[in-house]
Amino acid sequence: MGLFLIACLWLLSFAPLQGVAAPYAAMVIDARTGEVLHSRNADTRLHPASLTKMMTLYIAFEAVRNGEIELDTPVRITKKAASEPPSKLGLRTGQTIAFRYLIRAAAVKSANDAATAIGIAISGSEAAFARRMTRTAKAMGMSRTTFKNAHGLTESGHLSTARDMTTLGRHLLYDYPQYYNLFSRQSTHAGIKTVPNTNRRLLAAYKGADGIKTGYTRAAGFNLVASAKRKDERIIATVFGGKSGASRNAKVAELLDMGFRRAPSRAPIRKPARPAYAGNVGLGATVAALTGAPNSSLRPVLRPGPGAAVQVAGTVAATAAKNGARIQNGIAAAIAAADIKAPADDTTRPTSRPDDLVLASTDPIIEPEPEQEIVTRLSTSGGHLWGVNVGRYTTRYEAEKVLLKTALSEMTTLEGTLRKVNQSSRGFEATFQGMTREQADLACRRLQARNVTCFMIGPS
Repeated sequence: MGLFLIACLWLLSFAPLQGVAAPYAAMVIDARTGEVLHSRNADTRLHPASLTKMMTLYIAFEAVRNGEIELDTPVRITKKAASEPPSKLGLRTGQTIAFRYLIRAAAVKSANDAATAIGIAISGSEAAFARRMTRTAKAMGMSRTTFKNAHGLTESGHLSTARDMTTLGRHLLYDYPQYYNLFSRQSTHAGIKTVPNTNRRLLAAYKGADGIKTGYTRAAGFNLVASAKRKDERIIATVFGGKSGASRNAKVAELLDMGFRRAPSRAPIRKPARPAYAGNVGLGATVAALTGAPNSSLRPVLRPGPGAAVQVAGTVAATAAKNGARIQNGIAAAIAAADIKAPADDTTRPTSRPDDLVLASTDPIIEPEPEQEIVTRLSTSGGHLWGVNVGRYTTRYEAEKVLLKTALSEMTTLEGTLRKVNQSSRGFEATFQGMTREQADLACRRLQARNVTCFMIGPS
């Protein structure tokens, strides 16, 4: 009897998927209190794709707030930023563009080149910025998130969870409300052209929807963190692993509806505590590069006489006032970002959409061009040049389905690997890549022990 049950469970784990894409990860919270209303696989580490840019933007807002950079600071585009694959704004190596336009492009179009340019402008390199992203995530309580880049293209070790991304979405809403309406714009001018919002279908179709961020790569599937407000209620819902933009949006709409049903009509707003300022490691060098090296000693010359203390105090006060004014100017510029106006009252929540908006039909529709974040990156360091093959299939869909199910059933050895489908004249090969020889050997032995077809792939 025991063997029969085990066999049944094994067969069910590889049964064809029907209806809503599964397995997937989801989280629904009452944004006012942070109370969890629904979760499924919410702590499973998965590829976040362009949900990553929520942290990139959070740190951009933080940098302006702390006087590290100003919205009108001209940013020189590096070759690294300009060479990022789509989705992109179309930045060219050597050109300069105001920092505010990089923010708009990353928030609305999900532009990879803009995201990388933001990271390099703030921290000097994408690697240093990714480390700052991870520090900031930990300070927020995003305990299962590690960032490796500023844009979210698939990279070994670049992982997050539905719970952590929901936490980040709530911080964006309450920590930087003056920027939040960026995420609800159907389109925006990004300095060199007007760009459309990757989330425009849900924004237009779901009553009260006003953000936040979409994400898509082949490894991740279709991801979304969405927020909607109706009267005094605000819900945030997150989905990882949708099969398409349309099915993802339908699932998010279903989860938002669930949230509004379960949330109380009235609840106190308990804003999350702003995380400790993580800053840049070695920030002095960055500040010196931006402001110029001092041409005189930083150590004040002592003045004789009883009036020295008064004179020194006056100098300190004047310096503090000057620096304070600079920071205040940065904050004022932040409020003015992208033509943003300060709210008329003391509320920190954005204005809801008109009540006459209704949920759009879920009938099949022609999908807009998706975020074209289909490039994956394999690390060439540490010997991660091996992989495993788990079968050949007649369609790409079948291969991708098996890869996803296998990844979730054997998370211990396959976590952090890249799922890739290779097409040949004989069919579609389903492979996991980005492993050491030892990892590939262990993964294959574990899969073969469960009667899953598997063989190792060596570096070519």
